[in-house]
Amino acid sequence: MVSVLINEGFLQKYGIKYISSHAEGGAFKKLVFFGRAVFDVVKVCIFSKPCVVHAHSASGSSFIRKSLLLAVARQFGCKTIFHVHGGGFDVYAAEESGAMMRWWIRRTLEKSSKVIALSDEWADFFSSYAPRADVFVLPNSVRLNAFSDHMDEEEGRILFLGRAETRKGIFELLAAISLLKPTFPTIKLVIAGDGNLTVVQNKAKELDIVECIDILGWIGADQKKQELQRACIFTLPSHAEGLPMSMLEAMAAGKAIVVTSVGGIPSTVSDQVNGLVIPPRDAAALAAALGRLLADKQLRMHLATNARKTIEEHYSSHIVLEKLSTLYDELSHITQK
Repeated sequence: MVSVLINEGFLQKYGIKYISSHAEGGAFKKLVFFGRAVFDVVKVCIFSKPCVVHAHSASGSSFIRKSLLLAVARQFGCKTIFHVHGGGFDVYAAEESGAMMRWWIRRTLEKSSKVIALSDEWADFFSSYAPRADVFVLPNSVRLNAFSDHMDEEEGRILFLGRAETRKGIFELLAAISLLKPTFPTIKLVIAGDGNLTVVQNKAKELDIVECIDILGWIGADQKKQELQRACIFTLPSHAEGLPMSMLEAMAAGKAIVVTSVGGIPSTVSDQVNGLVIPPRDAAALAAALGRLLADKQLRMHLATNARKTIEEHYSSHIVLEKLSTLYDELSHITQK
């Protein structure tokens, strides 16, 4: 999401200073980096007096960092936006947190000037969890690139973009490929993303599908674009999601998609209209959906066209960022009164 803001020139247009609060590395490095972020926020609040401080947050340590930064900003009279991206935030807030942390989560939501939810489903959760929170629905967005002409698509090539781990459904996906291999012997699953790729490779060996798997690891923007062009199907069989950027990117590229009915996905994808939607944690259902698309090119083209249209009408960056701009203007006007 931040990459979209940067690439679209949104930060520059509105004079927004971007402060990162997290760095990869050991605990000491992370603590020092966060301390620097606190210092930067305090400095900006004192000398620049921003109208709005907008935090993008997931669960766990991400929430703790961002909630503290927003609390600091409020002490300087800033309006604050708490923007939740983490797909597991509901479980974190309602089940994994103790009584004090649940109080702090609820307080953060209700003290924020706006809580941004990625979908109506997430808005319903925040409103029930923190009834006094002012919730605003704003989906993730993607840049609308040229529509794929499907000339570079390779039959049987399925793309997974994301962290290769249990909660993203990677092991159900490997099981689905194992089920499909006898019917589609040339099937190829391309896994692009980080995670414990050795475990994934070992599971592929156990299922005797190594020749059907291509593990790329983390890839850059240019290679991601190429992989989207080559794939005939995109899949993300997650157990939990906010509103996945990789799914939106695949839809923008005009790809038939197979996804699960979790998080904000049902607000975006309608089964058999602009994609196929299956239950999470169901390898057999995943195999059936992928097999259906592999065998029916006409259906793939129909879903791909509708997926692209969905992005054009609701999720392209210029539409979503215009809504964010309006929200900034409203909060700035309230601050200046």
